[in-house]
Order: sequence, then structure tokens, then C-alpha cells
Amino acid sequence: MTSSPTIRLGVDIGGTFTDVALEIGERRFTGKILTTPHAPEDGVLAALRSVTAEAGVEPGEVGVIIHGTTLATNALIERKGARTALLTTEGFRDVVEIRHENRFEQYDVNIDLPPPLVPRRLRLPVRERIDAQGEVLVPLDEASVARAIEALAAQQVEAVAVGLLHSFTNPDHERRLGDAIARRLPQVAVTLSCEVSPEMREYERFSTACANAYLQPLIGRYLAKLDRELLRAGFHCPLLLMTSGGGITTSETAIRFPVRLVESGPAGGAIFAACIARQHDLAQVVSFDMGGTTAKICLIDKAQPQSARVFEVARIYRFLKGSGLPLRIPVIEMVEIGAGGGSIARVDTLGRIVVGPDSAGSEPGPVCYGRGGKEPTVTDADVVLGRIDPTTFSGGRMPLDVAGAKRAAAERIGAALNLATEHAALGISEMVDENMANAARVHAIESGKDLRPRTLIAFGGAAPLHAARVAEKLGISRVLVPANAGVGSAVGLLRAPVAYESVRGSCGSVASMPHQSTACSQRCAPRQKRSCGAARRPPSWSSSAPPSCATAARVTRSRSSFQCATSRRLIDRPSASCSRPSIAGSTAERSRASRSRFSAGWWR
Repeated sequence: MTSSPTIRLGVDIGGTFTDVALEIGERRFTGKILTTPHAPEDGVLAALRSVTAEAGVEPGEVGVIIHGTTLATNALIERKGARTALLTTEGFRDVVEIRHENRFEQYDVNIDLPPPLVPRRLRLPVRERIDAQGEVLVPLDEASVARAIEALAAQQVEAVAVGLLHSFTNPDHERRLGDAIARRLPQVAVTLSCEVSPEMREYERFSTACANAYLQPLIGRYLAKLDRELLRAGFHCPLLLMTSGGGITTSETAIRFPVRLVESGPAGGAIFAACIARQHDLAQVVSFDMGGTTAKICLIDKAQPQSARVFEVARIYRFLKGSGLPLRIPVIEMVEIGAGGGSIARVDTLGRIVVGPDSAGSEPGPVCYGRGGKEPTVTDADVVLGRIDPTTFSGGRMPLDVAGAKRAAAERIGAALNLATEHAALGISEMVDENMANAARVHAIESGKDLRPRTLIAFGGAAPLHAARVAEKLGISRVLVPANAGVGSAVGLLRAPVAYESVRGSCGSVASMPHQSTACSQRCAPRQKRSCGAARRPPSWSSSAPPSCATAARVTRSRSSFQCATSRRLIDRPSASCSRPSIAGSTAERSRASRSRFSAGWWR
């Protein structure tokens, strides 16, 4: 007797559409529902009900739901997170504002820097000091801690980030401070920098801790509400979340470290493209994911997306490194710009057509949606140019207003530039294509890669319409549009491994640098090519080895000392495989256990 295949659901919230993919063995059912920005969980539930009805399955039969979202990214960009404070070592409250004291645009006298997530009045000092070797120079002053916590209570903050100097070498003071806040303000979310980013470089560590605290109440409330609504709708399976690094994790971990959800949806798209590259034996690929709000470009070599340890969000200048907020988290490296189907077109004061970065989103959406939109968008231009069949759009469930799209293009663009309606629409299309091509060029140059020999894999709701022109601009001769391209990110969620990457820095003399241990080499996956030298297990890690691991160490020499940053990626299968990950066993049990704890806590 053969057991029935597990029914698996992947759902990705985008700025315009919420995409869903359901798999039963080799069968796949997909759908797109307009995102509900004021209550994202409503769009998720509508998408799940639609696809399960189409597949003819009951909610209780679903084995696992894997979720990706841009909610965290949008909250950082739009500054719609919680009222957050920062407690830090006396004399270092301005680290997040001083940054590195360098200028990413050297000759711009009017340079704009991204303001910190925490204003100065909410950055409070406490008296303590730990040196770079983890030795206590000044004990934690309980009186200053009490004063700071009372100030937090008076300011009615929703979240607190704790970032003390050199806490990655000795987290004792941070943990004591976190415990004191939890006792006095149990309703406030607390983030410790020694947990969210235990590495050297104070600015990046403090910035990451602030972003995590800034997101905790928002993401916690959203996931708790989504979990309740799923249970009410009959979905009793585990809910797992995609992380920025390309792995999936439990809801409990996502609530504790919501900064790891930044770019979680686009990460699913990169995994989707990597699987397509592996299936077609393509060694060099550029992933092109264009949805309703943004376009994402990722370089993939040998079926492995390019990855990084530092990521910038909310850049003031679109392509300039250093102009955003740094997040020191594992991330699939890609460039993302405000160029999607809903990107709004206008004529600027110099008489040029400008497209984006602002988007019409799902409310009101492009003019052709007939939902009250007034400004012409990229989707409107595609409708005017005849690239979209108005009768079959979204499976025929959403008829398009062609006359409205033509009227908007003619009045807002054509009339201002004395262009025919079709020429105005073509101008919109050309500008957005050039924006995306330029972003891809800059990203490739910064990565030291050549785009010309690569294959462009196009997916997302709008990418296939623009892929040929973007490829032409980049000198790429081959374009691949896979099946289910419109919901590629949702399909990619179903291909992601259960994984969580952890990094911790430690200090010591170069002479005391340990050699590769036999135990470490035995635990590492056989296909792992990098050396495991200098890897040391931090005390906080369990002594038992995970099912498989990939460990890499980086050493930074500075005079007579070094930092050993040890990275461990805990997975339940080799990440190189495109086969479906196993969700059964302890992972599912932990997820169910975490769901039972949603009924209490600061995220309610």
C-alpha cells in the first residue's frame, strides 16, 4: 500500500499580487490574487481557498504551508515599523548616525544619508564597558540601567534594541540588560545584538539589531493573526517562513528574528531560477524577476545563487553602495529596483519620461484594472501596445479596461510630449527596460561578472513581456521563460531547504588559531569545497551534530589579533538538490509547538 503524496502550499505576498502554488506529487495548481495591503493575511487566505478549491482538496489535507513576504522589506523602506529605542554603551549612542564617517558619493556636497531607524532621543546610554577580548573593564551599572528603563517606559516604546560594545565576545551584559527590560516592560519586544548579529563591526551590528527590533511587533502580530486565521479556515499544518538566505524556518524563529525575512519572497524566486538552471544544465544564468512593484536581478553560477553576508535596504541612491541601512544577515545577493508592472510613469520638469520607483500597487492598481487608478503604469503601456490580451488576463477573471489605459497614456504622457498614444506607451516601456538593464549592468560590474554569455531566466507577472528587450540591451542572446513563470517565487518556496545559517565571531591571537578538526571535517557535507579551518563551535551551540552542515571560517588579521567568523548552515538535506525538502519529523513537531505559543506574548 503506497501512501498518498504530501500536499504542499507555497504562498508569496508581493506588492501587487499574492501568488500561490500547490503541489500534489507531480501535479501543480497555481493562482494569483490581488494583495490586500491593509490586511495581508486576507489576501493569503483568499489565495489558499482559491487554489485548494481548484485542486479539489480540503484545507485539513494540506501537509505544510511555506510563506514568503515582502512585509519586512516594505516596513523598513516606508518606515512603518514599531516605535523603537536603542540601549548602548555610554559614549556610543551615535554610532548608528556617524556610520563609517565615509562618503559613498565623494563629490556630492548635498549628499543625503539614510536616517537611523531609532532617533537620537530614543538612543539611551548605560554605563558599562567590555574590551575586544571579552574582559569586563567597567561593570554594568545597575543604577544607569534602571534610569534608562524608566525612560523607555515614559516614552512608551514598542521595541528595544540592546547593542553594547564588543558584546559578540562576551554577551553577559547584554543578556542581563535584556532580562531587566523584560522584567520591567514585559509587553516590549527586546532584541540583543549578540543574538541577532554576533560579529565584529559595531555599526553593522547595531543597525541590524535596530532593524530586528523595529520589525518584531509588526511581524509578530502579522504571523500570530495569520496563524489564527489559518486554523479557523481548517489549515492545521505547520507554517514555515522563507528567509533571506534561501532557507525556510519555523514561525517561532521568524518572530524572534524578523530581520531574516527581508527579501524572503525574492529569495524564493532566485531558488526557482537556480532549479531551472540545474534542470537545463545552464552554468551561467541571470535571474530576472519582474512583478507588479519591483524587479529583482540575481546572478547564478553552477545552479547556486550569488550570496552575501551584508545587505543594504532602503537605499537613498538607487545603485550606490553605502546609501542604505546595512543588515548583517545571510542573504541571496540581488539588485532590486522600483520597476514593476504597477510602476507609475510621468513626465519630469526636464521633459523626460520617468518610470517608478513608486507603484500603483493593488490599490488602486494600474488604470486598466478599473479600480480607480488615474496614473499610467507599465502594465497600462503593455496593454496599449497589445502585449496583454485583455480577455484572458489572470485567467479571464480580471477583464482589463483598454480604453482607460489608452486615455491615461495619452493625457499624462502623450499630451505633454506631443506623442501619439502608442508612442507614449512605447516610451514608458523603453524607459523601464533601460532602468532594469542598467541595474543589471551595475550589479554585474560590482560582482566582476560578464552578462553576455549568460542565459536570462524570466519569471514574475511582467518579466516575460520585457525579457527580450532587456536581454537585447544587455547583449544576452538566450532567454528562457519557464512554465508557471507568473508564480515563480511561490514555486521556488517549495524547492527551498529547511535551513538556518548562524554566524559568530571570536577573538584571539593569530598564534592560537586552531587547525581544522577531524570532527568538523566529518560533519561537513562531502560536496563542500571550502576548507573548515579555523572553525570553532561557540559555547551557545549544541554539542550534538546536525543532520548535515556546511562550516566555513573567515579570518581577518588586525595587527596581532584575528576575528574568526564561524558560519554554520543547518539543513535537513544537501542544498544543491532541487528535490522537495522533507518537512516531517522534528521540524514539523517544533513548528506545531511554536504555534501553540502564539496565544500569549508581546506580539498579540
